[in-house]
Amino acid sequence: MNDVPRPEHPRPTAVRPLWRSLNGQWEFEIDQGDSGLERGLRDRPLTGQITVPFAPESTASGIGNTDFLEAVWYARDVEVPAEWAGRRVLLHFGAVDHDATVWADGVEVVRHRGGFSSFTADLGERAGETVRVVVRARDSRHGVQARGKQATWYANTHCHYTRTTGIWQTVWLEAVPPLHVRSVRITPNLAAGTVTVEAPVTANRAGHRLVVALSDADGPVATASARADLDLTPTVTVTVPAERLRPWSPADPHLYDVTVRLVDADGDVVDEVESYTGIRSISIDGKRLLLNGEPVFQRLVLDQGWWPDTLMTAPSDAALVRDVELALAAGFNGARLHQKVFEERFLHHADRLGYLVWGEFGDWGASGQSAVGHNQQPTASFVTQWLEVLARDHNHPSIVGWCPLNETYQALHDRITVLDDVTRAMFLATKLADPTRPVIDASGYSHRVAETDVYDSHHYEQDPERFAELMKGLGEDAPFVNLHEERAVSLPYAGQPYFVSEFGGIWWDPDAAAAAGDDRSESWGYGDRVRDEEEFHQRFAGLTAVLLGDPDMFGYCYTQLTDVMQERNGIYRFDRSEKLDVARVRAAQQRPGAGEQER
Repeated sequence: MNDVPRPEHPRPTAVRPLWRSLNGQWEFEIDQGDSGLERGLRDRPLTGQITVPFAPESTASGIGNTDFLEAVWYARDVEVPAEWAGRRVLLHFGAVDHDATVWADGVEVVRHRGGFSSFTADLGERAGETVRVVVRARDSRHGVQARGKQATWYANTHCHYTRTTGIWQTVWLEAVPPLHVRSVRITPNLAAGTVTVEAPVTANRAGHRLVVALSDADGPVATASARADLDLTPTVTVTVPAERLRPWSPADPHLYDVTVRLVDADGDVVDEVESYTGIRSISIDGKRLLLNGEPVFQRLVLDQGWWPDTLMTAPSDAALVRDVELALAAGFNGARLHQKVFEERFLHHADRLGYLVWGEFGDWGASGQSAVGHNQQPTASFVTQWLEVLARDHNHPSIVGWCPLNETYQALHDRITVLDDVTRAMFLATKLADPTRPVIDASGYSHRVAETDVYDSHHYEQDPERFAELMKGLGEDAPFVNLHEERAVSLPYAGQPYFVSEFGGIWWDPDAAAAAGDDRSESWGYGDRVRDEEEFHQRFAGLTAVLLGDPDMFGYCYTQLTDVMQERNGIYRFDRSEKLDVARVRAAQQRPGAGEQER
């Protein structure tokens, strides 16, 4: 696989030995008018070539077309290994933006809506065959659609960037037995010292059992089993001996290997999946958000996950690791993964490196053309896609909170709106899907769920003294709450854990230090520009000190890790090179947060 881009296994939480990456060269054709089905594109060779998994807008794809692409087509003749005889072949897509239809030998096998969530087609038993796989992706710039930061106008401006159309994460085949484990859901319980594994199977066959074994670098830890023929979702709870219980944390990101086996009545292995877990807890006590029962001040950085030549797709697995390491080097202990659902490989490295993560949906694109007070029009598809994300990413211990929506500004009034319905639906869906993690109903605004676990705000005031004045009310249960055009957009704060989940955004571009004005099409950050690097460091230290010094604040999220396109407010340049003294950024964040001190 050395000549295949992004050759590593894309789903580290559920690994089987028989799999094959389909990244690399595919046939490709742009279908500007979305008339390709009528014109026979499904049934004939396509005219171009593309390198998957890079989007056609990226230079890495070999296409580099940044115009609006209403629809695109892919095709590849896929050879299924003969040694997969007797097994079913699953065709997995990490992400395809936005509406995908997949055919195998001219027969539709799956369709999927949503550019951030994964999906799968079951191709049946096809060992030794060559299968013609064709994919059409539709990605209109018109109408309501979850796009994240992708621009719906041609140029990159403000905080919107080049679009991503079609396949942008790994495509791969996997061979599974006819009777197999559908998925593996792992939930740790630190208080009980247990790990619970839920593993729905394709058939609840008499005599079958689910066996779960935990191990780590010191060897086997514990094993448990349960019948797999009675319950639709066989479930096993493994008790970890007290002497082997080692909580996962940023200081000690200890992981346990988890082997899940489906065995028959004779004890023979029918299916086996390798996974892993970290045992940690998240809890709330008043305004305190606790990790393993202790306050850990969350020094987060906003990470948007874009690269110059590959856009939303990481150029390599090493690039994912590097972003975590760069953030840690700058003194951050985690990230808010902003307006994008990151690929699982990133979360895997966060698990390994002890990096705290808030998972977020790329919901921007919900704003419609309706009147004030009804301007946000998220659809039922937002809920569907978000549930797919929650299911895929549940097993990652690095994820310490969920954020289904971001900055859904809409004035409050006396009627229930689509935004109210969908915000509550996404909040309740998240709580049902994962009751172990806190949920922010919408980051910054609009907070529409009274019982949201966490409350937050966004503010880009650049003067530390003025920033301190704005943020001083939290101790009196009167924290800063965002307005939009001087109108209330959120329900009142109700005493929840609170943090400022966007602040800073300080512009610094040493290559254009003399730049004046606020032209956001070329080079911009938030507020008044600093005159030199020294002023950057003074401002950064002053702003972070305000939040670190508040005993009721559980964390913050600084904007942002890297420059992105025209945004020049990163700690690092867009190419990840240094543009300022990172050691000083780190030093400014090393004092303990006031909320971490003994009370």
